[in-house]
Amino acid sequence: MNNRRNFIKTTLMVASGVAVGQVAIASESTSFNGIIYTAKNPGKWNGKAKGHAPEVTVEGNTVSITTNHVMTSGHYIVRHTLVAEDGTVLGATTFSPADKKAVSTYELPAGHATKFSATSFCNKHDLWVTEFNI
Repeated sequence: MNNRRNFIKTTLMVASGVAVGQVAIASESTSFNGIIYTAKNPGKWNGKAKGHAPEVTVEGNTVSITTNHVMTSGHYIVRHTLVAEDGTVLGATTFSPADKKAVSTYELPAGHATKFSATSFCNKHDLWVTEFNI
């Protein structure tokens, strides 16, 4: 069990590093196939986008990220991250299989960027990114 946790932690750290460094460009780049997936580029996870690509809603300065995914001990969303265009991580939420839903909410700081990326990491189906503008 510790090896699995260490693997997930290490994968999240690597994935976050990739996300922080130009996720907006990397998510559609063929050089990142097999690392980052999007609804338009699901790669080997074709047909999985509906339950893995994060859905974003914005109301004022509040951003909500939802991943419509099951949350069981064997298959769940591990983490959401909100990243600004310049690579600044504006928020991150880690989930456990005990959580009923993968939903996170973040307040944008004053003078925030206009382009963002929301990430959703599944313990079986890797890192998914949704880009959005405000």
